[in-house]
Amino acid sequence: MNIAVGQSGGPTCAINASLAGVFAGAVESGKIDKVYGSVYGIEGILKENLVVLNDYIKDAKDLELVKQTPSTILNSCRFKLPTAEADITVYQKIHEVFKKYDIGAFFYIGGNDSMDTTNKISAYFNSIGSDIKVIGVPKTIDNDLMCTDHTPGFGSAAKFVATVLKEVVRDCSVYDVKSVTIVEIMGRDTGWLTASSALLQQAGEKAPQLIYLPEIEFDLEKCLSDIQELFKTENTVVIAISEGVEVGADVTSGVTDNFGHKYLAGVGKFLENTIRQRLGCKVRSIELNTLQRCGSHIASKTDIDEAFDIGKKAVETALSGMTGRVMIFERVSDKPYKIEIKSADASKIANNIKYFPKEWITEDKNGIKPEAYDYLLPLIQGERSIIFENGLPVHFKIK
Repeated sequence: MNIAVGQSGGPTCAINASLAGVFAGAVESGKIDKVYGSVYGIEGILKENLVVLNDYIKDAKDLELVKQTPSTILNSCRFKLPTAEADITVYQKIHEVFKKYDIGAFFYIGGNDSMDTTNKISAYFNSIGSDIKVIGVPKTIDNDLMCTDHTPGFGSAAKFVATVLKEVVRDCSVYDVKSVTIVEIMGRDTGWLTASSALLQQAGEKAPQLIYLPEIEFDLEKCLSDIQELFKTENTVVIAISEGVEVGADVTSGVTDNFGHKYLAGVGKFLENTIRQRLGCKVRSIELNTLQRCGSHIASKTDIDEAFDIGKKAVETALSGMTGRVMIFERVSDKPYKIEIKSADASKIANNIKYFPKEWITEDKNGIKPEAYDYLLPLIQGERSIIFENGLPVHFKIK
């Protein structure tokens, strides 16, 4: 038989590593002929926009290039699959395409909305007695999927955030003037990524002195008061804040995506303007934006290796006869760090959110407790040997 694999949602450093894992698992199994790549996610299935990955990934070097390439080599989509009750023809088309190309298993790599798609397709196939397997492979820098200890992509994004914050600290602390630097970090609903900035304190830095997550209600007056208190002993204050923190003003663009998610913009800039007006000090805001998703030059080796392994395990899971499952990491221990790769029912993951534990947030609601370090530190460990050409990293592309 053949298999198909698609990628969906926001790009990361690790999503192609999982694709490489699916491909490697298929080849090594000896039970799969062609590995079809669905261009633009599930939309590629509906439009029969498929490529045979075997024609592009020829050897071990190609596989390594896929692993080190950020973003999605198959491109992505944010297509909201309707329910089967609302439009059965969409599901009939997907099943028709799979049958046409002799596809016996479909692997969808993505975040929460992608796992919703996985759940819907597998449920439909079960309802019609189809033997086509559907497996979800997790991906999100937000680290907000239920049932899994963490998600591929998060470790590399956390490493990038912590590294950039450390460089920001060096940059903004050189002058003998009172200043505030605000770093706005991705995180619509959860603060996992922003919390990773606290790893600087584990490494002996004072900053970021103030960390604000969406899980806790933001108090603007207390924030201003905390800055003034810090100014009594320090010249420079660094603030890490999640884009999803409600700062008391409408900072959305007014636009939503196909899943109803609001596009966020301006938390850092709002705070910058408010602090400048109220405190009169030097202040600037930095929005890391999409840079934090695809900074493959500083990717976590642990993250990329795990992303590859979970892709391979997904193939093994499908070949064992399972369907409607999402691959997950189960942490066995922190010291030494050890995980096992298992699977969970897709219905338990789709449309659910795993929040940053409130017990890891300080009582004054503006910092992260050291208890979080044992969880975060293993995920950012290791650096990969990147293949360069003429001074720049090489990226794998499907033409």
